[in-house]
This record gives sequence, structure tokens and C-alpha cells, in this order.
Amino acid sequence: MGLNEKFFRSADEDEGFFNTVLYTGNGGTKEVTGVGFQPDLVWIKRRNGTGDPGMVDTLRGNNSALFTNSTSAESTLTGGNISMDVDGFDINTYGSTWANLSSGTYAAWCWKAGGAAVSNTDGDITSQVSANVANGFSIVKWSGDNSNMDIGHGLNSAPEIVIRKSLNLLNSWAFDTSAVDGSWDYLFLNTTAAKANHSSISLPTSTTFNTSGTSYNSSSMIAYCFHSVAGVSKVGSYTGNGTTGQLITTDFQPRFLLVKCSSGSLSYHDWYIFDNKRTPSNPSDAYLRANESTAEVQSPTYNPTFESTGFRWEPGDNSGGWNASGFTYIYYAIA
Repeated sequence: MGLNEKFFRSADEDEGFFNTVLYTGNGGTKEVTGVGFQPDLVWIKRRNGTGDPGMVDTLRGNNSALFTNSTSAESTLTGGNISMDVDGFDINTYGSTWANLSSGTYAAWCWKAGGAAVSNTDGDITSQVSANVANGFSIVKWSGDNSNMDIGHGLNSAPEIVIRKSLNLLNSWAFDTSAVDGSWDYLFLNTTAAKANHSSISLPTSTTFNTSGTSYNSSSMIAYCFHSVAGVSKVGSYTGNGTTGQLITTDFQPRFLLVKCSSGSLSYHDWYIFDNKRTPSNPSDAYLRANESTAEVQSPTYNPTFESTGFRWEPGDNSGGWNASGFTYIYYAIA
């Protein structure tokens, strides 16, 4: 496939585990289809104007949202809800100021977990888990008691990413990862801060992940767990070169890419999201930020090319956001 050829899958193809869908809001009731499966996690971001990036999932129910650019607790969707459907999701009268503004354009990133939650007793307490074991993704819900404890995640390999958020307290999104150097580090999904080393919690195992106390385990909690699966997804890191195009190998052609500078905390060290639906021809020149409400940005120079074995930063790309010389970056890519 040439670099300027289309690289998206057909709209009617069953994507199975992950898919991006685009839609235009109407300010009222909206049926969003074309996902190819019934999702368990939907992450929505407005493109053509400001709008908070919000998550809904099956474990928390269809009447609440969490916003990845905010420390806010879970928000009740007053006046309506967002419910999962067999081929997407329905926005039921709610969402005119967030997910369904009239004439607003939106991207929705959708994941399939395991459907309805089941009880998991692998940890110190019982957790509620929806797990897609084959594709390395699970959603976990539990109630903490302000102590360090192990929580069952429902997968068969140790997660390389665990994203945690309190549902009823004001706190940042903990983005725990082993992607940088194999040790268990943390960043915050809602900020540009660099990574730091965990001192009080240990690396996940094939059955559990460890949680810290205080506000990260003293309330009702939600976690999204991911690990690499050959040909499906890749969690990893690389060092920017600042001058020449370099290929970051994933062993598949990405359709989705989340990337963040982990060694710096400058104002542009955001959480950048690229996908092949918003820019279906290479290079992928439009990005959204997971930690900002800002609109989509069309990047005329600095952008990735999704190749058959990974993603390549364009020659001469010295963007500090994702390829500055000597800086370390983490990423999560999906085929």
C-alpha cells in the first residue's frame, strides 16, 4: 500500500475489538452506528470546537460520564443518557453541550470488553470486571478502603497500562505504565506532567494490579487495563530524534495512536490522539488532545504516517509534542 493510499477498513467490516466512528450532533436524540460491535467503552471528543473528552462505559452504566481533561468526579447525565447498542451507541436526548451539540462534529473511540460485569476474586477484595482476554483489555470497578491492595483485572497477562480514576472524589487520572523501562511508573492523563516512579505500589501480575491508598483507593473506583497483543495492539516507548523520519515498529498498521512525552512536562507535552478515520489518507495530519477541551488541530508539517509495520514521523519532524531529540515518549497503538 502506498503512503498516500487509503488505509481504513470498510465501514461495514466488523472491527471486533476497536473502532473509531465519526458523527455530527443534532442537539437531541442521536443514534451512532457503524462501530461493528456493541462497545463497552466509548471515548468521545468534539472536533470542530471546544468540548470535554468524555468516557462512558458499561460498568458505570449509561447515565454517567468521566472527563479525561478534568479532576472532576463522575458526572450524572441529567435529562437523558448514552446507551450502548449492537452496532454503536444511542445518545438519548442528552448531550447538547458535550457529546451531541447541534452541528458539532465528533470522534468516538470504541472498545469491546466482555459485556456485563462478572465478579473477580483474584485480589484482596472482589472486583467487578468486564474483560476481553483475547485482545488484552478490561474494565474494572471496585470500592477501596484507603489502603494498598491487589485488585483482580480479569486478563491473562500483566497490564502494561492501568488508567485509574475515583468516581466520587476530585483527583487526577492516574495513568500507570511499564512502557518506559519496565518499572511501574505513573503519569496523569489530565495533565502534561512527566512520568514519575511509583514508590508504594508494585508491578501488575497476570491476575492483579496493585493500588495506592488515599484518594486512589478510598472510594468507588474505575480502571481501564491494557496490554499488548501481537497483531492487535502495542504499548511501547521510543526516543525522539528531532530531525529524521524514524519508524516506530508495532508489527501492524495502526488505526489509532495515543502518544505522550514521558520525560518532559512542557506546555505542549499533551496526550495526542491520531486515528485513520479523521484522516483516512497518509499522513495522519489531525490530532485531538485527551487532556484538553480544545478543537481538533490540522498539523501541516508534524504528523505520523501509518505504515504496514508501525508509524513513522515525517522526515524533518522536530515536534516537541512527539519527536523532540532526546525526549522519551510512550504510546498505545491499535491495529
